[in-house]
Amino acid sequence: MSKRHPNVVNVDEVESTNREKGSRFACLDRHLGHFSGGRGLGCSWYEVPPGKMAWPYHYHTANDEALFVLEGTGTLRIGADEVALRAGDYVSFPPGPDHAHQLRNTGTTTLRYLVMSTMIPVEVVGYPDSDKIGAMAWKSDRSGPAVRVMLRRDSGNVDYWDGEQID
Repeated sequence: MSKRHPNVVNVDEVESTNREKGSRFACLDRHLGHFSGGRGLGCSWYEVPPGKMAWPYHYHTANDEALFVLEGTGTLRIGADEVALRAGDYVSFPPGPDHAHQLRNTGTTTLRYLVMSTMIPVEVVGYPDSDKIGAMAWKSDRSGPAVRVMLRRDSGNVDYWDGEQID
């Protein structure tokens, strides 16, 4: 299919990724921002089946995120609160642990929403429920991560010079 313009894309024209993990996590996502040539602002389309969540409870330390519900209903866990969401709701997620978030489809139909994000290429993400930290830096062409590390917070730090030949 030929594009009308390099910066114009319809959701039907974007390759989708189906993600499933265990009995709790499932979604279909489409990276609209990437496929429309976006660099500093990302946007992804999500479809989440009833009873499922797209991602674990998490927060970002560099990137702002925002969510806009297109169809369906869900329950948003944000910080210490749970908030019912429905079509037309918009939510901001500034960086930091106070804005850790996770959206669960608590309705009976598919939950469809957009997630927008700044695209700071180096990011650290915290996962409070599993006590993990993820660090990632994108390749300059955005084709994937140049560095991606996931570790448990309690796994212990090493000295900066650990493993280096210093003599």
